[in-house]
Amino acid sequence: MFPLADESLLNRYRYCPLCGSSRFELSGVRSRRCGDCGFELYQNASAAVAAFVVDERRGLLVCKRAKEPAKGTLDLPGGFVDPDESLEQGLARELQEEIGCAPATTRYLFSIPNRYVWGDGYVPTTDSFFCCTLPDDAALAAADDVDDIRWMALADIRPADFGLRSIAQAVERFLMAQR
Repeated sequence: MFPLADESLLNRYRYCPLCGSSRFELSGVRSRRCGDCGFELYQNASAAVAAFVVDERRGLLVCKRAKEPAKGTLDLPGGFVDPDESLEQGLARELQEEIGCAPATTRYLFSIPNRYVWGDGYVPTTDSFFCCTLPDDAALAAADDVDDIRWMALADIRPADFGLRSIAQAVERFLMAQR
C-alpha cells in the first residue's frame, strides 16, 4: 500500500568523501566510518512538520500532492524544517508556501518516525504534527508542491486516501482522538 525504497541514502556512499578510501564501511544504523582516515558520516533524522488545520464549520483542510512521492493523493500541509528554524517556524513557513496563509494558532499533537521516499532511496524523518487554526480573513490558495486544497468533513476522511505512510498514520490517530 505504501511504497518504500529499499535503501537508505547512506548506502550510496561507497568511498570516503574525505580521502577516497574504499574502506568506508557501515558503522551502525546511521553512519559510515572510514577505516583509513577515521571520518564518520552520519545520516540523522530530518525534522518535518504537518498541520491538521481545523475549522468547526468546514472540518479539516486537506491538500492534493502535486509532486512525487504519492503525487495526486491527499496530504496535510507541511514539509521539511529548514536549518535554523524551530518546528513552529517551519510549520508557519510551510503553510504560507503551500496554502498562502500562516496559522493563527498552533498546538503540538504528536510525532511519528518516518522514511520519506527520495528517488530510489529514503531520508529518515521525524514528522511532528500540529493542530492549527487560520485567521478569520484567510485567503487560501494552493501553491508550491500542492495541487489543490479543500475542506473535508471529518466523517468523509479516509486515512487510506493519504499517500504518505506517516501522514496516513497521523490522520488515523487524529480521527481516533476526535471520536
